[in-house]
Amino acid sequence: MLTVHHLNDSRSQRILWLCEELGIPYRTIDYTRDAVTRLAPPGLRDVHPLGKSPVIEDGSLRVTESGAITDYIIRTYGKGRMMPKPGTADHEKYLEWLHFAEGSAMLPFMLALYTGRLGEAAAPLLPRIDEQVMSHLAFIDSELGDKPFLMGDELTGADIMMSFVAEIAAVQGKLADLPRLFAYARRLQARPAWVAVADRTAPYSFRLPK
Repeated sequence: MLTVHHLNDSRSQRILWLCEELGIPYRTIDYTRDAVTRLAPPGLRDVHPLGKSPVIEDGSLRVTESGAITDYIIRTYGKGRMMPKPGTADHEKYLEWLHFAEGSAMLPFMLALYTGRLGEAAAPLLPRIDEQVMSHLAFIDSELGDKPFLMGDELTGADIMMSFVAEIAAVQGKLADLPRLFAYARRLQARPAWVAVADRTAPYSFRLPK
């Protein structure tokens, strides 16, 4: 059975969702952020030297990093579901999305988070950071187009990975001019497996109001 080390209000939410979508047995070990600092508790360093989440364990194997975890779970337990057939052009595009979510899309959001703590000292950086946030979101919106999911008609690991980006953007009010991406975020959060995880781990700060 998979073990998911889950930190509240973090990227590990989407790993729980992935397990629910695939209907695979798993258990969670839960960690709670400090109410003041919002940092992960020290105990998570016993699992990951950097105190990061998500981390999964599958027998003696330990996997970190959301993209690697998503890829591992789908390859190992998906039985051909939730990813295009390897060796196809669609599969290469799918892999791009797995890496884009953390490698590109989340970076400007993290810059905004950290510089926001600097107050007026961050003012010269904010326009550039905001421009990068919006250009990445516009790119995702354009690539999504009128498709229900990033790779077409079926949910894949690409959507699992991109969900956290879409949720943050929606909660922060950055999708007012990107209605397709906002509808996409709502579509993901309407899935029964997503709702089941969100209800069980409530409160979840990136849950969109109904």
